[in-house]
Amino acid sequence: MTARARHAAPRSETPSEPAPLRVATYNIHKGVRGLALAKRLEIHALKLGVHAFQADLVCLQEVRSHHLGDARRFSHPLLGWPGPQADYLAPEGYHVAYRTNAFTKDGEHGNALLSRLPIQQVRQHDVSDHRFEQRGLLHVEVDWHGQPLHVLVLHLGLFHGSRVRQVQQLGRYLGDEVPADARLLVAGDFNDWREQLDRPMLELGLSREPEGLHRTFPARAPLFALDRIYTRGLRASQAQVPRGGPWVRMSDHLPLLVDLHPA
Repeated sequence: MTARARHAAPRSETPSEPAPLRVATYNIHKGVRGLALAKRLEIHALKLGVHAFQADLVCLQEVRSHHLGDARRFSHPLLGWPGPQADYLAPEGYHVAYRTNAFTKDGEHGNALLSRLPIQQVRQHDVSDHRFEQRGLLHVEVDWHGQPLHVLVLHLGLFHGSRVRQVQQLGRYLGDEVPADARLLVAGDFNDWREQLDRPMLELGLSREPEGLHRTFPARAPLFALDRIYTRGLRASQAQVPRGGPWVRMSDHLPLLVDLHPA
């Protein structure tokens, strides 16, 4: 976990109406798009996109700390591989929490949280369901107006049965590690193509915010609401999915941005 020395300016607020907590969740596809000779590095464009969110919390999936192959391929001194992606993407003044989920031939990838709020604690929990998919959840406790807010960033499996069992693992983890009265936010790529996880998440006391479908995948013509935010003790006032030219290029997912308030 690292932190920047200077703090980003907060969004405007009045004494009677504090600014909402803006949360973004985004699967960045390891900062690379395309195949073979058409493979291109998008991490520098993603940095501009993350800055444009003006979010207090940015939950990222498929983030790389290192990858030897991509570092060799994209070796330009100015616009090449930037090193650990979470640190590179974080706006000035943000704190960074990153943990690896999966190890691959030349590197690894995992989940990250970029936080304008002070980070109190960082944990990682393995929720892999079988040996062909390495999955984990990142648990970060932040300070929001002097109160703890528990933020979990996850990326669930490709098979429905695995996702159901991973939600069950999430429930056991919350029971062990998160106080029942604490505010809680679970965000990430749920891979829930058939919209079947809202009920089991609700059984854990977590409501999808906001209600309704905000389609984020595939980026070029989004049909599925794979990227989601579930909360306890919070409510949404608005949500948006940035669309258009640059977002289509940067990842196969679109980001989801939600403004939250105390429930």
